[in-house]
Amino acid sequence: MSSREVRLAEATCTEGCCGALYVTIRRDGDQVIWGAWRNPDAVEVGLPEFRFDAQQYHAEVERATLDRSWEWPARTVARLLEEELRRRTAWLERWECELASVSAWLWEPDQINLFFFHPGGAAVKEDRPWLQFRMTLNVSGGDPAAQAQQLAEELTAFDPRLAADVCGGSPEFARQLGYPWPQRHML
Repeated sequence: MSSREVRLAEATCTEGCCGALYVTIRRDGDQVIWGAWRNPDAVEVGLPEFRFDAQQYHAEVERATLDRSWEWPARTVARLLEEELRRRTAWLERWECELASVSAWLWEPDQINLFFFHPGGAAVKEDRPWLQFRMTLNVSGGDPAAQAQQLAEELTAFDPRLAADVCGGSPEFARQLGYPWPQRHML
């Protein structure tokens, strides 16, 4: 009986900032069980175990994996761009950065948001100075695959910190790393 923890959701500002929802999925005989819920940002999640018939569960996972009908164009571009950028890790490593996510939000149908950490996600866990950056990219109704490929080519050609805004971390971390803290975060 093996188990695997899966992140089901993360805060729009990313897990390192405001948390995420994790579940441990395991097979037990003819059932698949979802349990051991956790949020790194909370003491307790308070969800019960859920049990599913294993055959039905695996059939539904296969169907859902192949179904992209729910995606709007910007979401498709974001998914394809994230897949491509995760294959091209050297471009961010060169700038001491780590990709966090590429998101498309329903309330912003013509843009995607690329989030990354500097110097990397490990700094968050190790309590070293870190910053999170957000880059907003416009998308059109054109071919999502072509847009994702073009954006990947453009993004990997330069230091992404030059075109992104600091959106997470702290004023002290920004100072230590040599970046201005955004005025909108000032109290």
